[in-house]
Amino acid sequence: MDDMNKKYGRGFTLWFTGLSGAGKTTISEIVERELREKFGKIEVLDGDIVRTNLSKGLTFSREDRDTNVLRIGFVADLLTRNGVGVIVSAISPFKEARDQVRRQIGEDFIEVFVDAPLEVCAERDVKGLYKKAFSGEIPQFTGVSDPYELPAAPDIHIHTDEEEPHESARRVIGKLEELGYLARVEEYNRA
Repeated sequence: MDDMNKKYGRGFTLWFTGLSGAGKTTISEIVERELREKFGKIEVLDGDIVRTNLSKGLTFSREDRDTNVLRIGFVADLLTRNGVGVIVSAISPFKEARDQVRRQIGEDFIEVFVDAPLEVCAERDVKGLYKKAFSGEIPQFTGVSDPYELPAAPDIHIHTDEEEPHESARRVIGKLEELGYLARVEEYNRA
């Protein structure tokens, strides 16, 4: 059995990181639908939902943001070790916290940098959060008054201002196939 086939059916964590409005949730939802058909055991850990349930009471200080990311990472690691495909969609602005999660999960961690210019993210913002952040109503807003540290070497780098969400999702699925977590499309067609 070659190295690629050793990963087939094994758990993994797809970690979607990027600014608010970059397209993390949109792309991860498309990926989720496709993976449910091909992989089966899939769990989604969305940053906003986790913050409401697992990290309630945390502020947006750097320490609390890192705590939130590390909690998400802890749950993702548990699921991944038990054969579940995990999709995380979280801004996760600080590189050190993301790197710590990568070290914890190991080779089954796949970082997906969902990249879009700040202006594009602000244009897409249906909740009006960027407008409030630019006016100072929301302090510590990532990308405006708080930093977002770019991933140094993401496994997948998606430019959502240059491609459609389905194209981006296809690239993510393709990476999972390339890494051996999923059978390639041709193999499905033969079955």
